[in-house]
Amino acid sequence: MTTPELSKTNGSAGTTGAPVPVTVARGDGIGPEIMDATLRVLTAAGARLAVEEIQIGESVYARGHSAGIEPGAWESLRRTRVFLKAPITTPQGGGFKSLNVTIRKSLGLFANVRPCVAYPPFVPTRHPKMDVVIVRENEEDLYAGIEHRQTDEVTQCLKLISRPGCERIARYAFEYARRHGRSKVTCMTKDNIMKLTDGLFHRVFDEVAADYPDIVAEHWIVDIGTAKLADTPEAFDVIVTPNLYGDVLSDVAAQVAGSVGLAGSANIGEHAAMFEAIHGSAPTLAGLDVANPSGLLLAAVMMLVHIGQADVAERVHNAWLATLEAGVATADIAGPGATAVGTRAFADAVIDRLGQRPTILPPVAYPTGQRQLTVPTTAARPAQRKTMDGVDVFLDHRDRDPDALAATLQRATEGATLHLQMITNRGVKVWPDGLPETFCTDHWRARFQSSRPGAASRAEVVDLLHRLDRAGLDFVKTEGLYRFDDEPGYSLGQGQ
Repeated sequence: MTTPELSKTNGSAGTTGAPVPVTVARGDGIGPEIMDATLRVLTAAGARLAVEEIQIGESVYARGHSAGIEPGAWESLRRTRVFLKAPITTPQGGGFKSLNVTIRKSLGLFANVRPCVAYPPFVPTRHPKMDVVIVRENEEDLYAGIEHRQTDEVTQCLKLISRPGCERIARYAFEYARRHGRSKVTCMTKDNIMKLTDGLFHRVFDEVAADYPDIVAEHWIVDIGTAKLADTPEAFDVIVTPNLYGDVLSDVAAQVAGSVGLAGSANIGEHAAMFEAIHGSAPTLAGLDVANPSGLLLAAVMMLVHIGQADVAERVHNAWLATLEAGVATADIAGPGATAVGTRAFADAVIDRLGQRPTILPPVAYPTGQRQLTVPTTAARPAQRKTMDGVDVFLDHRDRDPDALAATLQRATEGATLHLQMITNRGVKVWPDGLPETFCTDHWRARFQSSRPGAASRAEVVDLLHRLDRAGLDFVKTEGLYRFDDEPGYSLGQGQ
């Protein structure tokens, strides 16, 4: 059975017996109910916590803070470096930021870890052998949130992947696997299409895997990998992915295991850690005493191990398992023959079983005094030599005829040292030799290159843009075509 913990932050504070400062937010919707249930269990189990409560979510958004968090709350988080957070509600509509994304990125919580375990026969599942941990990169990818509307018809979102980010999360996944006695780490990307961004993630994964010969390393394309996870989850052990895929995969895995309501997660960084249930605030269930506190409680178990209170974590986790074995469950997971109870009654049932161990489900064991896992560092690399081949110029142009656009561009840039090589629309080459059936929008990419690789200059790009501007062409964005140690750092044609 998974023993999910993770980093060095405050790693030894709990072993002294002194209360460990922890920031707590009760959240919105069902959040206050499941947090109350969780804290009652932790207190009864002997958790040594000095709780600092902060307010986040709906009421803070309403006070004009677009991220749902106020300066005083940041002060608490930076002071305690440990955050137990209930779900919050983000207002609909523009102008409001995701609080989770804001906290993860602001505090550098680069690793999101979500154990997804089946509990047969006590929680209905089609996959009784499932025990998978999703390790999701937490700061990069499309979650950078950099978006622009560039034309009347086209909006873009930037996908940012860094080598240090890839290396840190890949190494974290292998260290996690080694520490928890797991035998395989699977990387999932879409690098058959996104050859540079996802290709970097896959390539760095392979480089890191070479340092862990005791652990099997494999790669799946994420679409078929997700299908395989949903159908045969026992084929996987630890999965590591970029941010967006990890978000989707972890919810799929949690539901396949039994219920999203059972899953907790840890967000780990060098300076802080946040622990939360993965489900939402479910405002329609608020105040009805029906919410399942298990996801937040298991997140709190991860927190206890993280702060060095493994003895309490083990007591709580085994009592929770014993409660499932006794046939006591909230209605969302209650199987045939189980007694469905409310939020408060479920917490009471766990408290009543503190000190017990399950007899059918595997009990958990969290060794006390074990050194916490440190955050991996990334290897220093010498900078590669960077040269320029030319520039991609993105244009807002309403005429849908690519041949006419090419003629206009060639007239406008006659005499320039960078020459038109290709025009694409939504990534499909439409000039030269385009197909008349290709659908085009008002957003075009025109590639201009020097006759000699690596010989283009910024001055030539500026000259080119001046020529386009004088011709009345509306360029909305440029991207340099760079080489790194003579290897092209840009997609070479359509479909890449």
